[in-house]
Amino acid sequence: MTKRVSKKHTKFIFVSGGVISGLGKGITAASIAAILESKGYEISPVKVDMYLNQDAGTIRPQEHGEVFVTDDGVETDQDLGHYERFLDKNLSRVNYITTGQVYTEVLRKERAFEYDGEDVEAIPHITDEIIRRFKLAGKNADFVIIELGGTVGEYQNGIFFEASRIMKLRSPKDVMQVHVAYLPIPGNLGEMKSKPVQQSVRILNSMGIEPDFIVARAEHPVDDRRKERIALFCNVSKEDVISNPDVPSIYEVPLIMQQQKLGEKILAKFGMPDRKKDLAEWKKLLQTIKSLKKEVNIAVVGKYFSTGNYSLSDVYVSIIEALKSAAWHNKVKPKLHWIDSEKIEKQGTGLLDGMDGIVITPGFGKRGIEGMISAITYAREANVPYLGLCYGMQMATIEFARNVLGLKDANTSEVNPKTPHPVINIMPDQEKKLLKKQYGASMRLGAWPCVLKESSKAHKAYGTRKIEERHRHRYEFNNKYRKAFEEKGFIFSGTSPDGHLVEIIELSGHPFFMGTQFHPEFKSRPLNPGPLFREFVKAAIKSKK
Repeated sequence: MTKRVSKKHTKFIFVSGGVISGLGKGITAASIAAILESKGYEISPVKVDMYLNQDAGTIRPQEHGEVFVTDDGVETDQDLGHYERFLDKNLSRVNYITTGQVYTEVLRKERAFEYDGEDVEAIPHITDEIIRRFKLAGKNADFVIIELGGTVGEYQNGIFFEASRIMKLRSPKDVMQVHVAYLPIPGNLGEMKSKPVQQSVRILNSMGIEPDFIVARAEHPVDDRRKERIALFCNVSKEDVISNPDVPSIYEVPLIMQQQKLGEKILAKFGMPDRKKDLAEWKKLLQTIKSLKKEVNIAVVGKYFSTGNYSLSDVYVSIIEALKSAAWHNKVKPKLHWIDSEKIEKQGTGLLDGMDGIVITPGFGKRGIEGMISAITYAREANVPYLGLCYGMQMATIEFARNVLGLKDANTSEVNPKTPHPVINIMPDQEKKLLKKQYGASMRLGAWPCVLKESSKAHKAYGTRKIEERHRHRYEFNNKYRKAFEEKGFIFSGTSPDGHLVEIIELSGHPFFMGTQFHPEFKSRPLNPGPLFREFVKAAIKSKK
């Protein structure tokens, strides 16, 4: 007799936010996921972006932060990167939902007469489509953890809160609400204030939703007095108010939340067994981070840091986390220096003095590229370890063409379509797409195979000849120039399996000079740092010595 395997009865945990944006809902959702995964449960996290965009691919980085790319080629919000890093798991298109996707599908069904002539309305048709997508994400999971973007009370996210309310109504034992809200400490008062949390929860209540847990974000740990006030006015028990203070490392958050037994409390509310596993690997990682004394100085050169009078690092969050993880692996403390490439154009490469390694970040367009090229010249001539990512690989190619091969005015055809030496040129299929104005989701996206050259630094780093890394680009190395580059010590250490597309470049005779057309930062994890980042930091440490 064949033993029947029982189907998973999926539970849904909604994570919403209030008071201000940027509270850390993504880290909260990722931390809950890590806690429950450590107890042996299968987790499927979902990020909901409230934009009418189909995906994050056409949004300015300063507007939305980093565009994260999955193996199956979806351009998503940066929180999917956090989910992957906290779970050490590859996610896919079912883990990312936008308002645009939902409305597009509902309108497609209406045009295809799939509603049998009914008038199509927000409720039930939009909410049903949202719920369908949530359940699709949980097809093989014990828990679906759904982060609702934005803050409670915004006009554009109300329909998603309504969908969560309907799910709770239909299946009250399978749905839970976690609300993240902020407790400010006004400088003139010096006291933590709970009123913003109370107001945020009342907005939630007005939509027919009561939180099961409140995650109290604040500069410092939330004291019992504040917890009692929140419990009284927000209709939760004091034990279900979880303090989540600012900490030096985001990887400390799961431990802080689990110290308050959040995992056990969630399982108890769902009536599920507590498998009594702990976060041993996270504890070990945090011990390593806190024990480090020696520093390594890395310059992160980019052109998307500035927004108004402020500088943001969210644009490069996966790169930053990959560099941190690689440094921790090499038992050093990472000291990252954000350097705007336009400042290098104005002030010179003296801004790079004292750096043990230089990273050139991804990007598009002409702004700031001469500063990037100057930084690359500095790294090449001074033997400073260099890692160029996507655009950074292309800029390294241009720098070499101009200053070593003597090809004056060499450039990428993206920046100068009339350059006499287009050493970086548009891919033929991409040119056709751009002529048709097909911009969204049309780049070379997702994981693609790459074959490494034996005895190259890339091959030594990965320890295998065949790898897969994630891409997001339209332009590639122009093979017309390959022979001229090779003759001068430019090594093509990684290519597509057919040898046509250049994926990794290196320089012979340099301690570490590497550029990748792909984005190795997307698959780097805190407990398993990306091989190229690991070796780059190792070279930077040697450079320091």
